[in-house]
Amino acid sequence: MPPRTKLTKHTSPMATKGLQSSEWERSRISNQDVNLLKKLGFTKKENTLIFPGEESYPTPRIGYRVTFVDHLIRGLATPIHEFLRGLLFVYGLQLHHLTPNSILHIAIFITLCEGFLGTPPNWGLWKRIFLVRRNSSHTAYNVGGVVICVRPYVEYVDVKFPDSVQGWRKRWLYVQEAHNDAQEYNVAPFDGGEKIVRRRSWDAEASDEEKTATDALMKCIHELQNTHGKELSGIQITAYFLRIRVLPLQARKNPLWMYAGDKDVDRMSTDLSVKDLERLVRKITSLNKKDPVPSTCRVVPYSGTNALPQTQTFVSAGKMSQDFVLEKPEDNRLLDALSLLEIQADLVGRSIFDAQTAFSRLFPYFFPKKKEPDTFAALAESFVPKEDLGLALRQENFKIGVEGTIALVAKSQQNVDWAKVGEATKMKQDKWPKLIRAAKPHSKKILAFLGYKPTPSSSSAKPEVK
Repeated sequence: MPPRTKLTKHTSPMATKGLQSSEWERSRISNQDVNLLKKLGFTKKENTLIFPGEESYPTPRIGYRVTFVDHLIRGLATPIHEFLRGLLFVYGLQLHHLTPNSILHIAIFITLCEGFLGTPPNWGLWKRIFLVRRNSSHTAYNVGGVVICVRPYVEYVDVKFPDSVQGWRKRWLYVQEAHNDAQEYNVAPFDGGEKIVRRRSWDAEASDEEKTATDALMKCIHELQNTHGKELSGIQITAYFLRIRVLPLQARKNPLWMYAGDKDVDRMSTDLSVKDLERLVRKITSLNKKDPVPSTCRVVPYSGTNALPQTQTFVSAGKMSQDFVLEKPEDNRLLDALSLLEIQADLVGRSIFDAQTAFSRLFPYFFPKKKEPDTFAALAESFVPKEDLGLALRQENFKIGVEGTIALVAKSQQNVDWAKVGEATKMKQDKWPKLIRAAKPHSKKILAFLGYKPTPSSSSAKPEVK
């Protein structure tokens, strides 16, 4: 279980009636939903989620976007995966246009590509498998008005979706925008009244070039489905990404084929209990209480302990494919040098980013009234004082000594003409040494009264008056 997190409620004012949609109503998130989000790690950072108050129309504050409980539990988190962001752009959609089953379709596809095919999610492969349609419900929905479907006659992993997800439109909330390293993968600004407009891209098929580039991947998918004893299903894929606690629809530091186990940097939370995992799988699929939930995949996914083969087909975003065959890489000095350079460059880049992030957080604490410098020279100037701090310290100590002496004289109830003392600047220079010599026999008593321990050479130091 993640640590307890203070949950805040958002009480933004109601949107104007002209912008409100009859589909939106007051959010009704149960305590069970909140507890589930806690278990899944969404609330381990304070204010990551904000639960709506009394508003019946989403009005996210700056830095927040609108999402749904049923989207989050199906693998969505901010910052969103670059593939999902591109998909929304190409189709002209917002997240609230997609049904929960459509969100799960995308999550399974990304997991399939990264974890079982060993390739980034590929746009050409996506177009070979999927198309977009308006929701076939009798009601012309705007929220959840678009569904993602597998193309007819395409052999794809068997995915058992529930016929409907009851009440998901009423479980909306606000999620904080986030950043992944130096690149932003933000959700588009929320527009609850934006109408769904059908685009040509909804039906776009893969080009001949894209088909050629993805034939090998389609063959792999077919083999994953039909290899006896190793058949891979959508249920197995879903249970897998829920089990390892890495969200496929989130922008991550590493792809799933580099998954490093319990210490993986992209994990959202610790392992779910077997009971919680099985309950969650049944919640988002059509499995009933009698159907077993797979504890493992019949095909071992690629990971840090099951590395990609040395001969691997890498497919770009949908343009070309190329086979890289590495024969005896241990004997290839150039390859070793390039690999080392790549590793070191990546390490340096991350270290610089981490250092910059830490510096941006620390600088305002130490220099609250200064602007954060953008160069090292400007940073160095921040630590160079304009005045002599040693002189200022000596003057301050001298001031404290004078004030203490005045207090000592006042305590002794002596009659002193302080106005005359205040005109000490008119005193001739030759009188200062005489005054100091006269005070010397009593200096130790004065210092002791003031709480100072005199140094052996205190009397030899010349006073500094300014």
